[in-house]
Amino acid sequence: MPALVDTSIRLLGQEPLAGRVPAGDLYKLAELLDGAGFAYLDVSGGGCFEAAVRRGVESPWERIRAIKMRTKTPLAMALRGRFLVGTHPVEDDVIRRFITCAAANGIDIFRLDDPLNDVDNLRVAAESVLAAGKELEGGLVYSPGRAGETELLLEQARKLPAIGAARVVLHDPTGSLPPNRAHELVERLKAESGLPVAVYCQGACGNALASSIEAARAGAELIACSIYPIALTLHRAPGEVLAQTLSGLGFDCKVDAEVLWQASDLVDEHIGDELIAPLAPRIAARAAEYGFPPGIVAALDAHLQTYSAADLLDDVLDELNRIRQELGSPPLASPTVQILGWQALIHVLSASRYQTVVDELPPLVRGEYGHTPEEIDPTVKRAIELRSSEAAEPKPQLTLDELRERATGLAASDEEVLLLRFFDQEAEPLLRAIRSRTSPDLAFFGGAIERDRAERIRDIIHVVQETGVSEVTIEDEDMRVTVRSGAERATALSAPLASAEFEPTPEMRPTEGMIAVSSPMVGTFYRSPNPGTPPFVQLGETVEPGQTLCILEAMKLMNEVKAEQGGIVRRICKEDGDPVQFSDILLELEPISDKPLDNY
Repeated sequence: MPALVDTSIRLLGQEPLAGRVPAGDLYKLAELLDGAGFAYLDVSGGGCFEAAVRRGVESPWERIRAIKMRTKTPLAMALRGRFLVGTHPVEDDVIRRFITCAAANGIDIFRLDDPLNDVDNLRVAAESVLAAGKELEGGLVYSPGRAGETELLLEQARKLPAIGAARVVLHDPTGSLPPNRAHELVERLKAESGLPVAVYCQGACGNALASSIEAARAGAELIACSIYPIALTLHRAPGEVLAQTLSGLGFDCKVDAEVLWQASDLVDEHIGDELIAPLAPRIAARAAEYGFPPGIVAALDAHLQTYSAADLLDDVLDELNRIRQELGSPPLASPTVQILGWQALIHVLSASRYQTVVDELPPLVRGEYGHTPEEIDPTVKRAIELRSSEAAEPKPQLTLDELRERATGLAASDEEVLLLRFFDQEAEPLLRAIRSRTSPDLAFFGGAIERDRAERIRDIIHVVQETGVSEVTIEDEDMRVTVRSGAERATALSAPLASAEFEPTPEMRPTEGMIAVSSPMVGTFYRSPNPGTPPFVQLGETVEPGQTLCILEAMKLMNEVKAEQGGIVRRICKEDGDPVQFSDILLELEPISDKPLDNY
């Protein structure tokens, strides 16, 4: 009997849906899917890492850990062979370290797809997965043309048992696998490899659902799906319909469709009112006609529109087909399809061929990415090699040890060093944001007081708290600050001098296991932006990093206190109008992720 695999969380973590569902609701979704009966949850991959780094809010590692904390169902990650989550092949030590980190963060199953369907490229990653005690899936990419020929796929499938794969995964990134071919390939792959077969289908107008059903009829062990709003938007097989259909056909996949409809309602709140789906019908039709992944067609169209050349989309797609044939008919998988797509765009916009080549094209031609299904056109190969010889030499990559030393103060763990290795300077804003969570801002009063004054005020507060002195006043040019202990609140001092006063209160200790949100200044606490308006947060509410929790009034300035990391509001320690001191606990949050692993 086939079992189902859910891909909703991974798809919500990558473009075009990245960031549409708040982290708190994403974790609620994980909890719902955890109880639905899936064989595993596919939660991360290269697209998720790219989107997380570009958004600069949450580490992709944090998301995996937070989901792992809330679920018992095994978690899976999709990797691009030697590329892992990047756009260039990486060294063996990077592969080993990355998989070790992923396993430590909570990944149980690794699906390895090589962009060129060269299984030899998977060997180091496969060894690392098995060494970590995790399950390995060997992926084969289906694409139209030579890359989708049965014998070529079977040749690679026969190699998968030798690298320790638990099953063969037939992956269709283009949405061009018809139901009859899905049935044929599942039967042949299962017979030739001796391994169970899983399928990841997509495609508009019901192709994904039809191909998935035919795969089940042919004996597929696992079938990927997603909840209805995501399936509708991205042309995947909807889990609700697939579970009900398989049950009607006598296949008990043990997935509770009612739970999936609840999950759909949760996601629908955030993406259900989109007037136009992220994948426009015009783009979907072009992708289906040419047999290209819809994402690359949408990206090429967007670039053409920036050059006021949208009418050239068909020319670019025709050129992409031509380049693919010249370069050995590689499968249309990421990142190879992006390399060919950008080259086609350059050709059409410049009205010349191979006068300019993208940086990644020469390594592809030299075989550094693996073997293409067919021979590369020798004339084209010479033209590309000529252009690459004229280009500047690429700078050598730092080793992990060198990168770790260079990143001192920026990266606090091996997993963060790996983000720098894959995304270089693009990852730096995210890492700075992570570091700032544990670096309290010393500029009190929302920046109204310079850093040296803020330091002096904090020192005086500590004197009052620790020595029992009844009152200390600081007067400096146009500012006067009074720090006074005792039960009676102080009155404001005469203008034009501003004043900031507080009453030390008995120390409140944070609850064990909770995130204490402390006051960065002396001021007055308010839960809502204005009298009579709803509070920023309520007890039990899930908040995201950067979300406003309350405001502190100081020197007639309203200063927002924001969450440094996500969590669930478990305690609100102050009431409207309460005076607060520096470091007073304002709220407590239940954490939704652990600290980074492997700190050094």
